[in-house]
Amino acid sequence: MSRFVISDLSVNRAELPVVSKVSLVAESGAISVLLGANGAGKTTLLEGLSGIIPVAGGRIELDGREIHKARPGLRSREGLAHVEQGRTVFRQLTTEENLKVGLSREAEMAQAYDLFPELVQRRAVRAGLLSGGEQQMLVIARALLTRPKVLLIDEMSAGLAPVIVTRLMNAVRRLADEGLAILLVEQFAALALSIGDRAYVMRRGRIVHDGECKALARTPDELHRLYLGTEAA
Repeated sequence: MSRFVISDLSVNRAELPVVSKVSLVAESGAISVLLGANGAGKTTLLEGLSGIIPVAGGRIELDGREIHKARPGLRSREGLAHVEQGRTVFRQLTTEENLKVGLSREAEMAQAYDLFPELVQRRAVRAGLLSGGEQQMLVIARALLTRPKVLLIDEMSAGLAPVIVTRLMNAVRRLADEGLAILLVEQFAALALSIGDRAYVMRRGRIVHDGECKALARTPDELHRLYLGTEAA
């Protein structure tokens, strides 16, 4: 059982404070959903967690080991994977070549195609020619092949049709059920809450809500207040 714990984490961008004293937890077999309006600091938080940008204070622990001072590569080797915004595929490489970057084990490759069988017929197609949904499947599958303990996913639904978003959400839920700890940043709040376990809402760089997804899903007015209100929950 893996446990990813963030304690009083602060992250700056261009020397300006963006994330302030955030604490949250992601555990094996569960999806922690992080919601918030645009500009709340969600992407900056994930980039601080994976090491893309340095943290200004606080702790990041994975299975009891502090990793907030480690470089991104070491964090990855410890079991942290980050699916960034923007579907960052290697556009000139085929689907299968994207999956094979740094990997060669057949069993792992089969795992990727089992999660997203849609990619099997596209394995020889250059990634730049895939649809947006297929590219998102590809980047999630590629992250999965690093054999992570914790998966950070940032706005995977951006610009995609609702039917594709639902397909991706179901795949993420399956990964959690198979034992991954997942921290999901998502703009489709209702869908994210429907598959998630623990809900956090972020506003102006701070966590203003921590509770069960089901409870928050039943109170849309409260969710709206948390997004836009001025007082912390």
